[in-house]
Amino acid sequence: MTVELVRGQNHPLPDTRLEIRVSAGHPVIAGATLGDEGGRVPGVEWIAHPGSPLLPGVEVSQQAAADHRLAVDLEAVPAAVHRLSLLLALPVGVGGPARFGAVAAPFVAVTGLDGSEIASYTITGLDRESAVVALELYRRQGAWKVRAMGQGYKGGLAAMLGDQGLDRPADLAATILEAVARGLARSVSAPPPRVPETERVRHSAPASAPEPMAAADSSPTLPVTPPPPPLPSPPASSGRSTGGGPISYAHPGRRAAAPEPRQAPPVPVAGDASGWSMDERLYNQVWGMFEDLARTTAAYRSACDFAESRLDKELDGVLSDPRSRIGGAGDAAREAARAKHDELTARAQEALDRDLAQLAAESEVVEPALPAAYARWDNPVWHAYRVPMEAPMALRLGDLHLPERTDLCIPMLVRLPLERGLWVDSGRGRSEAAGLLDEAELRRLALDTAVAHAARLLAVYPPGEFTVHVVDPAGSGATALAPLVEAGVLGGPPAAGAAGVTAVLAQLTERVDLVQMALRAGAPDALPPGVDTAEQLLIVHDFPHGFDDRAVNQLRYLADEGPAVGVHLLMVADREDASAYGPVLDPLWRSLLRITPVPDDHLADPWVGHAWTYEPPLFPSGSRILPQVLAQVAEARRQWGR
Repeated sequence: MTVELVRGQNHPLPDTRLEIRVSAGHPVIAGATLGDEGGRVPGVEWIAHPGSPLLPGVEVSQQAAADHRLAVDLEAVPAAVHRLSLLLALPVGVGGPARFGAVAAPFVAVTGLDGSEIASYTITGLDRESAVVALELYRRQGAWKVRAMGQGYKGGLAAMLGDQGLDRPADLAATILEAVARGLARSVSAPPPRVPETERVRHSAPASAPEPMAAADSSPTLPVTPPPPPLPSPPASSGRSTGGGPISYAHPGRRAAAPEPRQAPPVPVAGDASGWSMDERLYNQVWGMFEDLARTTAAYRSACDFAESRLDKELDGVLSDPRSRIGGAGDAAREAARAKHDELTARAQEALDRDLAQLAAESEVVEPALPAAYARWDNPVWHAYRVPMEAPMALRLGDLHLPERTDLCIPMLVRLPLERGLWVDSGRGRSEAAGLLDEAELRRLALDTAVAHAARLLAVYPPGEFTVHVVDPAGSGATALAPLVEAGVLGGPPAAGAAGVTAVLAQLTERVDLVQMALRAGAPDALPPGVDTAEQLLIVHDFPHGFDDRAVNQLRYLADEGPAVGVHLLMVADREDASAYGPVLDPLWRSLLRITPVPDDHLADPWVGHAWTYEPPLFPSGSRILPQVLAQVAEARRQWGR
């Protein structure tokens, strides 16, 4: 029976192998400390956190997320450990909420490995606190118990770590936040919270049709980030049943009645999501598919992990009993344990296959219905392309998939205007695909990818509302940039040499300053004559060639301040080329969304942090789509005098 704890209440734990599940509805940092009998933490080596996630008996997530699952084995903790504390903190400094009072109350639950909930605690009463000791597992007279704590700290992570008895807590807090910032830099940020259904019109199939997309099977229970990517915080989702039961990893905004046994699965419908327009409904539907796939895969992996853990535990039990180590009884016990394992994994695979088949069917319906801004370059919608009269709400940057089914690709949609710059990594990194290419080919593909993104941005904005500048100091990108240059869609010729770099950066820096001053004065329209009010994109190729220290600082300034006033970066660079700058450029790389010219599994979703393989957008072989689209953009500009 589940016990709902209140602050200060304790409850005995029936087992030593547990999971602690956290559901916050917004990204939080999860950590754990191991304390002695007096509750003191001897040193930093007794703390599990995103920068050092593994300790004997406990493992935490390596990034901030809305949902966490912490594996705990109390038998594996050192004998000197008498207390394990769960710490939660807001990732300050990354644009999210700065206090728990501004968000929904976090929910934590202690469960068995089979998902059965032992005790739960909703952490209420927090206001200005940005860090909290959620609960503690403690040993008393040889038995373990859980106690609800809810001790918040207005001084944040450093104050909480200091209260644990650590020396130099501020240094450790900075290390943890640095690790979290690196994790968030690779996370696909989710879209803004969805408008409640009561305020929107639900567009779905006719009443006679089944409700599309039943909620993902979350049994056994164990997630995208949207946006990708990142951008704003994930949609608020409780991640748990309203009755205090186990956390549900089904998509919270797409719950539908499960079909009756033997009933045909619901028929997918394009646009089956809330929204005022079809484009908005498709956008929300794609993000729903993204979250469904993340969560159903999490449930599958959790079930497999549980099956492996139970098999290990049962085999350990057989080996620990001298009477069953040899002979028929031992063999029978081992066979029975393996049979249970195989049955559990088979059931998990069956549930996964069912959910993946439903998502694949939905993808087959949704993909052809996508507008140009969301569509692949091989979508027929581009053959009927016309320059739009208003900007779309989002843009496709590529595709994402998981190893469980590589042919089920989710469009990677990010909101417009861009809230982060883009970085097309021309280095090898850890990508297997990049390792098969020589350096020159990889750099060529990186610039081709940047051109494809720039062309799509130009194509989805109304005439004259998006301006592209190019910095190519050595002129080495002339071939790849030729489609943009020949179509006449750039704001000017690609800037070459150090002088060209200086001129373009000075122009855009001045624009950022002028717009910021106008906004602070409350007169956003009072800009000097000649200031281009269109969204600006700066493509930087071959960085840091041609950049001096002043230019590097201006580039960092544009990355930090530009997006809020319509100036965006698209870097094409190998980080190793700029290694001479050391940590000075770390904030620059973290501020940009890293994408690659070849498939690479470097992006994480904002729900459970799966590693997703990113597939860059590619033009079909021999396609003339790029010059045709750019020609229409150029012609529309001429007609509108832009």
